[in-house]
Amino acid sequence: MQSIKSLPLKLDAIDIAILKSLAEDGRKSLRQMAREINVSTPTVKVRYERLFNTGLIKSISPIFDTSKIDRATASKLDQNQLKTKASKINLGKPINVKISCEYCKGPIGDKPHVVKLPTSERYFCCTSCKALYKEKYKGRIEALSKRAGKI
Repeated sequence: MQSIKSLPLKLDAIDIAILKSLAEDGRKSLRQMAREINVSTPTVKVRYERLFNTGLIKSISPIFDTSKIDRATASKLDQNQLKTKASKINLGKPINVKISCEYCKGPIGDKPHVVKLPTSERYFCCTSCKALYKEKYKGRIEALSKRAGKI
């Protein structure tokens, strides 16, 4: 019986562009990557699945920005915990995370003002920023709501 010789996976410019795009932001949609790379969405889908199925891409994992964690809370954390998968972190107590206003980029106090969208939430420091954001992105918010069947 002959042994089957495995063929090496040769990455071309499209594969490398997909990997770079994922490295920048692992949450990007296939459509976003296709636009960046200037290829079709089905091409990105097939290439991504191939890269994943061959084991080159093992997972898309979060990278924690420890500067966003409140200093008092951060001092209680073992820095190695933040380098592990989120599912393995056992903190026991709540973590205070510093967030910025989605509109003015200013700090948000204890009670953020929230806009709930079909796919996410946006946080604001005050009702004015919340209203200005809703006005600025009114069309997009309506389109998302229609797509989700909320209107």
